[in-house]
Amino acid sequence: MTALFIAIAALLTLLVVAWVVRPLLRPAPQAGVSSQRLNAAIYRDQLETLERDLARGAISPADYEATRDELQLRLLDDTEEPATAPQTSASFWTARRTAAVVALVLPLGGAGLYWWLGTPQAIDPARAAQAEVDKVMQMVDGLAARLKANPDNPKGWVMLARSYKVMGRLPEAEQAFAKVGPLLDTDPDLLADYADLLAARSGTLDGQPMVLVNKALALNPVHPMALMLAGTAAYRQGKFADAARHWEKMLAVLPPGSPDIEELQSYIADARAKAGLKPATAAAPQAAQTKPEPARPADASASVSGVVDLDAALKARAAPDDVLMVIARVPGTRMPVAVLRTRAADLPLKFTLDDSLSMSPQARLSMATEVDVEARISKSGMAQPEPGDLISAVQTVKVGTRGLKIHVAKVRP
Repeated sequence: MTALFIAIAALLTLLVVAWVVRPLLRPAPQAGVSSQRLNAAIYRDQLETLERDLARGAISPADYEATRDELQLRLLDDTEEPATAPQTSASFWTARRTAAVVALVLPLGGAGLYWWLGTPQAIDPARAAQAEVDKVMQMVDGLAARLKANPDNPKGWVMLARSYKVMGRLPEAEQAFAKVGPLLDTDPDLLADYADLLAARSGTLDGQPMVLVNKALALNPVHPMALMLAGTAAYRQGKFADAARHWEKMLAVLPPGSPDIEELQSYIADARAKAGLKPATAAAPQAAQTKPEPARPADASASVSGVVDLDAALKARAAPDDVLMVIARVPGTRMPVAVLRTRAADLPLKFTLDDSLSMSPQARLSMATEVDVEARISKSGMAQPEPGDLISAVQTVKVGTRGLKIHVAKVRP
């Protein structure tokens, strides 16, 4: 982009310079030569007229001779070469020098003015983005310096902690949260943010993160983020009924049309299935009410089968007790129509996905014509993908496919 911009700017500059200096480089008209030719042509016409008059007898030979001599003398006087050559030569070199100065000053002056008054970094998106990041970092560092000089500013510490968290500077974010003071214990949003940060740093919600989550729920029993964290902690501990209960509360307070509704419903269905509970019969108030499709007899051919294996380069990253999930979804949706859960120790694994692994009677594999199939290895066993999970590419296949090969070869960023 930068090279293209510079090339276009250089081309336009050359065109402008050429247009400006062209009149200066064009040779000046020779006024003396044109005047001599004009006078000679006039006198030639007069001589021809004089000869015609002599031939017609309009004038005598003596008058003809006298008039011709007079015209010849006048012609010699009027066509005499003017002494202006030195002045013309000087003007020529002056014009050349002026053209050279203009050709240098115009592009250099324009570039200098743009560099001084313009925004050169705007033509480079990478530099512009980096400049924006640097500007934000300067603002954050400036806030940190002000708080160091005046630490009695709880709201300032909150702003700094959240800024550090967004920037990925988690240790500094934790230090800033620790300096918020009593305000932290009165705000469920802050408690949930702090708990999420501590869990991200330690890799677990046990201990201090859950203390903060419980404080947030005591202040606001339907706080969405706190309910999500509480459900996640319960799920990881194998308390699937508690996980479903927390997530159902969260589902009830999500705004209509939220993109998280469908995904949260899949978590709830998974947790209820593991807890031995019946699938939820009532949809969330925000979800669109649709008439369920009548159940159809399971078709023995309505399945997808194949083999899952793990890339040799990732075997050291998969513990035997990590959870291996083979998931099928209808293309364009997030709600699975079949999920097979087992241990990573079972790899390579021969699998079959069918209606016996469906998570809801209204979302069965036999109801689809094609599905997206993928495999994922998770240390937490959560239905929601997490950074560090080992994943495969998503393959879209027809229901009834046999011999599908799924290769787990990537790490989720």
